[in-house]
Amino acid sequence: MAAITAADVNKLRTMTGAGMMDCKKALTEADGDFEAARDILRKAGQKIADKRAENTTSEGFVAVAVSEDGTNGKLVALACETESVAKVANFRELVQRILDAAVRTNATSKEELLAVKEDDGLTIQEHITDLTGKIGEKLDLTYVTLTAEKVASYIHSDSKKGVLVGLKNVGSADVAAVGRDVAMQIVAMKPVAVDKDGVDSATVEREIEIGKEQARAEGKPEAMLEKIAQGKLNKFYKEQTLLNQEFVKDGSMTIAQLLDSKSKGMTVSDFKRVAIGA
Repeated sequence: MAAITAADVNKLRTMTGAGMMDCKKALTEADGDFEAARDILRKAGQKIADKRAENTTSEGFVAVAVSEDGTNGKLVALACETESVAKVANFRELVQRILDAAVRTNATSKEELLAVKEDDGLTIQEHITDLTGKIGEKLDLTYVTLTAEKVASYIHSDSKKGVLVGLKNVGSADVAAVGRDVAMQIVAMKPVAVDKDGVDSATVEREIEIGKEQARAEGKPEAMLEKIAQGKLNKFYKEQTLLNQEFVKDGSMTIAQLLDSKSKGMTVSDFKRVAIGA
């Protein structure tokens, strides 16, 4: 059995960031083999991840990056179980590592991003698993990317909500300013689509049926139910689709009117909203 010194334990701790006692236990089990000890620590992290798989992750941190030419945005959100973990340095460093990997590789999906291998030989998934082992909490990654004529981004003050919004026909408009206003609208009002054409058919059918049932419960004649339901559907579009929503900073105009006032014909092509715990 190899003798495990305090220097050995500290070396493994520096390499992995794991706790002193965990490092000592891993080195003892590996008979002083550092690579084997690292594997043991990673397996321990996976066991913790499996054990906590059903736990709720309502805290975390969002980070975003927009390309220099402003045509692509990437947003990562790493969720955890407690607010205290979301504030520690190694948690936020991991979020930045993940975002950097997304930008470097131009990952198009969460699965692709998790498979990215870093210079240390570990994948992003393995880094997440490692941190799970160190902090003892479930971690859950969300990743979205958006390409448009111009992309604006916004992270809410709680660092738990973020938006990417794609704009087109921007002309000479101040993309950063108008994009921020629209993104803040998206965070606050949670639109389901850009406009009515983007609402899926299942949602439309459900809203029509709800409208009919409400009208029927109010004693309206059967012959009027369809017309009443269509009226309620139009109200749904106004309240739940971005371009038709009233601008939260100025209720006298819709988002569509706001954009058009900044540059004739400017509109939103797409948006991505991510919220941790909501």
